[in-house]
Amino acid sequence: MDDSLPLKNPSPLDNRLPLESPSLSRRQLLNFLTGAVVATTAGLALYPAAKFFVPPMEGDEGSGILAKDKLGNPIPARQILAEPPGTRALIAGLAGEPTYLTVKEDGALDPMGIVDNCTHLGCTFPWNSLDNQFQCPCHGSRFGPDGAVQRGPADRPLKLVHVKVEGDMIWIASWTEIDPRTGREPWWV
Repeated sequence: MDDSLPLKNPSPLDNRLPLESPSLSRRQLLNFLTGAVVATTAGLALYPAAKFFVPPMEGDEGSGILAKDKLGNPIPARQILAEPPGTRALIAGLAGEPTYLTVKEDGALDPMGIVDNCTHLGCTFPWNSLDNQFQCPCHGSRFGPDGAVQRGPADRPLKLVHVKVEGDMIWIASWTEIDPRTGREPWWV
């Protein structure tokens, strides 16, 4: 007789995992904490950089902002309206863009402001009262008093904004309606 006992076939239940869940090891805990600290630090460092590339919001849609000087102080309407008719006052408009406001012949502000950024390469330029036009010195573009292109290389008119006086404050808002110079949808919308 053979002293060896026959081997039993292992049951499939013997290969299963233990029912109790293993606890987090010290190494796993330290790896998790290190990853959380690195992710938090990276997020805090990248937030200002990401915020830099997002243009600032200028109030609610259609509500507008106050006209400001180059230092960011609101400009009283009486200051600009004290100028003679035909005067073009340069202010910091939407998103700080340089914007010209015009005093009309009746002493009121023109409801249409003109953003002073050349549509060719974005240069800013002065109003030339002798030639009665905006003249970009960089590449020679010329724009009429209403911001329409008179000579290239710029191929689009200057951007428009709404101008409204309430009390002694000047409000600037985005122009989203049809461009009165071209009769088409504005290119900047």
